[in-house]
Amino acid sequence: MNLHTLGWDATREQEFAPLQSSGLEPARVVTVDKHHFGVLPRSGDFLLARAPGRFLHRVTRPAELPKVGDWLAIRRVPGEEKALVECVLTRRTWLSRKEPGREVEEQVLVTNVDVVFVVQSLDAAFNLRLLQRQLVMAREGGAQPVVLLNKADLCTEVEQRLAEASGTAGGAPVLVVSARTRRGIPQVRDWLKPARTVVFIGASGVGKSSLINRLYGEEVQATTEVRESDSKGRHTTTWRELIVLPGGALVIDTPGMREVHMWLATEGVHEAFPDIEALATLCHFRDCSHSHEARCAVKEALATGQLTRDRYEQFVKLQREFAFLEQAQAQRNYSERKRFMRVAHRSFNKQKPAG
Repeated sequence: MNLHTLGWDATREQEFAPLQSSGLEPARVVTVDKHHFGVLPRSGDFLLARAPGRFLHRVTRPAELPKVGDWLAIRRVPGEEKALVECVLTRRTWLSRKEPGREVEEQVLVTNVDVVFVVQSLDAAFNLRLLQRQLVMAREGGAQPVVLLNKADLCTEVEQRLAEASGTAGGAPVLVVSARTRRGIPQVRDWLKPARTVVFIGASGVGKSSLINRLYGEEVQATTEVRESDSKGRHTTTWRELIVLPGGALVIDTPGMREVHMWLATEGVHEAFPDIEALATLCHFRDCSHSHEARCAVKEALATGQLTRDRYEQFVKLQREFAFLEQAQAQRNYSERKRFMRVAHRSFNKQKPAG
């Protein structure tokens, strides 16, 4: 085990060079527990790193804290198998969503992944709308999405489901697989290259951990059977962990996400709806919202059946979510600027000489 097997390359080496003279060393995060992080440094020996107060003081929001997949600059604690986090290196890709609940805050799930395996189950839990949102999330973070339709052994309408998923995937590869029968597993392995990081996302019970176990060759992730009554799975994965597969690929499993609260997105939406984006170029108005304007090519395609009602409504719903998030984020930034100016003004008045 060394940095290069974990995905370290010449670009990372160049980024880290200015930090090396300060006695720091690079390490990759493989597990996270609040402000404590399991990391693998250049030596390959597992270390437990913690975020010291000076690091936490520089963090302005939770999304900046280290996540599984991050590269860190760490300082070893002399005489112990421990280290301190000094900084997080540049994130090339990431998966993020809105923090569940009312708080308008970004939650980064994992970082620096090359491929996102979006797992859907071909049983009663099959959900095209959830698939669409997961694809937007993957694309917005800059990674390559690949759809895995798992549990093919439990489905009698595989070809129909494949056609539906392919129509939703916006050009992303779609593979039919079965962790139980090994169907499609060789095609999944084609995406697993040495030092390449992949992540599995999907609702609880779709078989993410079972697929990882099949790829690894033994049970490295706990699994349980889904309930027959509603095809809902149990949460067997409760943390995110980076696992090195025998072939050298790096894989991250994630807890089940039955709902995906979208975070701010731009390119991810365009890439997820290429058909609607192509139609939008034909609209009479450049800023067409595709809702009430005259001579709207998207609405015309909807009326003629060229565009399905479900796909159109999903597109509009996502656009509204992003507009709300942008407005909420702008309001939050404005409030923070006002608070900063008040503090700065009070500080200035205290330092101002009398008279």
